Amino acid sequence: MLYPLKFHPILKEKIWGGQVLKQYGKPVNEGQNIGESWELVDYNQDISVASDGALEENDLSDLLEVYMGDLVGDAVYERFGNRFPLLFKFINAEDRLSIQVHPDDDTAWERHRDSGKTEMWYVLEAQPGATLVLGFNQDITKEQFLEHVNNGTLSDVLSEVPVRQGDVAFIPSGLVHAVGKGVVLAEIQETSDLTYRIFDYNRKDAQGNLRPLHLENALDVIRYEKNPQPFVPVTPVMNGATNLVQCPWFTTNILSFNRIVERDYAPLDSFVVYMCIEGQCVIETDSAPVSLSKGETVLLPAVINDVRLCPQSPEVRLLEVYIDINRE
Repeated sequence: MLYPLKFHPILKEKIWGGQVLKQYGKPVNEGQNIGESWELVDYNQDISVASDGALEENDLSDLLEVYMGDLVGDAVYERFGNRFPLLFKFINAEDRLSIQVHPDDDTAWERHRDSGKTEMWYVLEAQPGATLVLGFNQDITKEQFLEHVNNGTLSDVLSEVPVRQGDVAFIPSGLVHAVGKGVVLAEIQETSDLTYRIFDYNRKDAQGNLRPLHLENALDVIRYEKNPQPFVPVTPVMNGATNLVQCPWFTTNILSFNRIVERDYAPLDSFVVYMCIEGQCVIETDSAPVSLSKGETVLLPAVINDVRLCPQSPEVRLLEVYIDINRE
């Protein structure tokens, strides 16, 4: 019988990482610069492994092959087959990330036989003065963009905006973006790791080499128009769901509650993922109850319809993610 599944995190060292994800329950060793914790993934060699219950030590790829639509939903399985379609991360930026862009699905398949990368961010922490880069602050042309790159004045046309805890950004493929120094966030994205690096502040890797740029690939995928609304407007409601993002690749809501909340997922025909971003709760289904604390992620198989979320702290906040196959 399928039940809510937790997985071992896959930690990624980055030159811009640090130790903060230890505070989110990640096994970060002293001296490690951990920039990302991949919470739920089946991508190339990175495959999440179940961490508890009867299916402990089974990996996500095997689970999907065995349980198919029972795990992800019949409609989702028909669309994606034995490929888990989303990747969930926590990101800790102790230094600023490169200015980058991701290709869309068609370009990614044509060039790399891979998926594109549309994503979203939910900001968990932001130090005073922290910023995000989210597109351009004006309409520009490809030629003007190249001129700014070559002159070292790219920052003049980037939309670099102050950021605070609770901000939400939707980043479709083609949007130039970057995470600034002093930001911790949750990321939900298509299953892909395709990134075209545009500018990296002339940083060098551990071997003293400049990290490669991908400007030529980036030019044909960039959205050159102004980004008029960098952040998603959010007005959370207590003891209910507030929609953050709806797109063909995923739907994300935020659940804020201080009493028992019941969720009915029967109409979805999709798996559901919770990322706990505040507090702790117990998930009650037809199987044994599962605890969930800040920094943890759990996969609810599609065969689980009725869920009770029981708070174990004064307030709980979860990101609730699923695929609305009707938005394809």
